[in-house]
Amino acid sequence: MKTAQTIDGVRKLLAEARQAGRSIGFVPTMGALHEGHWSLIDQARRECDDVVVSIFVNPLQFSPAEDFDRYPETLDADLAGCEERVADVVFCPSVREMYGEEAGLLTRVHVSRLADRLCGQSRQNHFDGVCTVVAKLFGIVGPNRAFFGEKDFQQLLIVRQMVADLSIPVEIVACPTCREADGLAISSRNRFLSPEQRKAATSFYESLSGAVESVRAGRRDAAQLTASIRHQIETSGVDRIDYVEIVDATNLEPLPEIDKPARICVAAHFGETRLIDNVAVDAP
Repeated sequence: MKTAQTIDGVRKLLAEARQAGRSIGFVPTMGALHEGHWSLIDQARRECDDVVVSIFVNPLQFSPAEDFDRYPETLDADLAGCEERVADVVFCPSVREMYGEEAGLLTRVHVSRLADRLCGQSRQNHFDGVCTVVAKLFGIVGPNRAFFGEKDFQQLLIVRQMVADLSIPVEIVACPTCREADGLAISSRNRFLSPEQRKAATSFYESLSGAVESVRAGRRDAAQLTASIRHQIETSGVDRIDYVEIVDATNLEPLPEIDKPARICVAAHFGETRLIDNVAVDAP
């Protein structure tokens, strides 16, 4: 495994693979790698000749009130894990390397409509930051395929839309959400939960699973389903719910009833930690 801290450095490392016509799989991350990330790297390893992982905590996707300064950084453990998973190249640039001097980056990438819903309502400019860094990373790495987890379903759709609209020659591969034994979606932020908050957070998956079973039993009314989910989460010890919504799985439009492939999406705060989750559901 080779590492690079500069844009020129990672391009030079990948030049041989590109010249040889080998396929390049890319897993962009913010570090603090966990089983969810390892599953993305494993899938990239199965599908591509060379695997590139980026580790970069992107300041553009954090608002001043969010947890950029406390976001976990575990670079040594991350690099050891990438080597164990047989990644070929790890790109771990500094903020200065990616964006130059402060305020030096004048370009932002915005995907309208998709970025204005769900998490976009409470995290202003978050997805502009995501799209800007992902577009820049795609330009630097030049992958054939990039691997994203379905846990961040809104992000997945937005990146896919950006790639289509800008004719970026990268296939976006969706990978299943990885979960703990009790169903909680694995996240770098889970480590911030107290034991009580960690227990309360299991209400996410329990409520979503219950809703899926209700749909299979024939219930389609979105308002009734979301009310049931919200009640279960509220009684678990959550501090604040951002949203509970049932949306079209292709465009995130709210659905009054489940009559097409949909996603049930939730976001809530447990103390200072904000968690998200979602599950797929089809019309019965």
